[in-house]
Amino acid sequence: MMQPVLFVAEVYDVESQKKKKKSIRSPLFYVGDKYKLMPQLKKLFPNDIDTYYDVFCGGGSASINVNAKKIVMNDVDEKIIELHEHLQIASKDIDYFIEKMYNLIKKYGLSLSEKGTTTEIEELKKIYIKTYFSNYNKDAYLRLRNDYNKDQSNIDFLYLLLVYGFNHMIRFNRQGKFNLPVGNVDWNKNVTAALKNYSSWYNNNEVTLSSGMDFEKFVESIELTSNDFLYFDPPYLITFSDYNKLWSEKDERRLYSVLDRLDRKGIKWGLSNMLSHKGKQNDILFEWSKNYREYKIESNYISRFDNTIKKDSKEIYVTNYYN
Repeated sequence: MMQPVLFVAEVYDVESQKKKKKSIRSPLFYVGDKYKLMPQLKKLFPNDIDTYYDVFCGGGSASINVNAKKIVMNDVDEKIIELHEHLQIASKDIDYFIEKMYNLIKKYGLSLSEKGTTTEIEELKKIYIKTYFSNYNKDAYLRLRNDYNKDQSNIDFLYLLLVYGFNHMIRFNRQGKFNLPVGNVDWNKNVTAALKNYSSWYNNNEVTLSSGMDFEKFVESIELTSNDFLYFDPPYLITFSDYNKLWSEKDERRLYSVLDRLDRKGIKWGLSNMLSHKGKQNDILFEWSKNYREYKIESNYISRFDNTIKKDSKEIYVTNYYN
C-alpha cells in the first residue's frame, strides 16, 4: 500500500474561483453533478492520464472537464448510459438535434424561455412567483410523459423530460414508468450552450461508454496500467436524495474493498464522498480514509427548500497517490 499520509488541501476560495475559467456543465444537469467542484478536483487529479475511468459517471461533468488521452464512462443506471449514447450520436450534428427539440417543445406546447416568454407566462409570474414555469408546463409535460411511457425507445422524449422535470432528475416507478413530476424549469439558453459544449467535447476526445455496469464488475472488466486513473463519485451514504437511497453500508464497504485492491496493484484512483452532513458522520469512510491522502473540498451545498447554504456538510476527496 502507498504510504498513508493525511493531508488537508488548501480550502477552496469561492470568490477567487469566480475570476477563473468556469467548468463546463453536462446537458444532463444530473443530481450530484460535479461541475462546480471540478476546478478543485482537477488540481488534485494526476497530471498525466492515459485512460480516465469515470466509474459513477452520472451526468458526466467530471468526464467533460478532465484532461486525459482516453475517457471511459460507466454508470449502473442504464438510462443514464442510454442518454449519453443518444447525445453522443446527436453530437455529429448538434444544431439539427437542437432544432428537433425546438419542434417537439412547440408540438407539446412547452415553454421555451430561450426564445422569450409569452404573455400568459408573464401573467403567471405575478400569481406564482416561484413556480410559474411548472404551472404553465404541467399539462404539456404530463402529455409528454405519457407518450414516453408508451414508447420508451424514444430518447428525445426522455431528454425533454429531464430538462423539464423536477430538479432535472430521472425516476421510474416499480412498473418501469417514468413518474417524475414537472419542475419549475424549462429550455433556456443554458441548455443549448450545454449541448453545444458536450458536442464539442465529444467530437474532440476519444470517449467510450460502458454497457451500464455495477462498479465492481466494471472495474474487474477492464485492463489497467499505471498511467490510468479511476474516479469514483458514488452515492453518498449519509445524504438523502432519491439517488442515494439505492446505496447501502454493504455497498460502501464493497467499494472500499475495490479501492484497496486497486491500491495494492499500484493503480491510481480518487474518491469523492461526504464525511459529515446534517449532524451525521460516515464512520465507515472516516476510519477507512485514514490509510490514504485526504483533501477537504469546499462544496457550499444549498438547501432546495429555503435556498440557504448548508455549512455543516464536509465533503472530502481521497486519493492513493502523490501528484
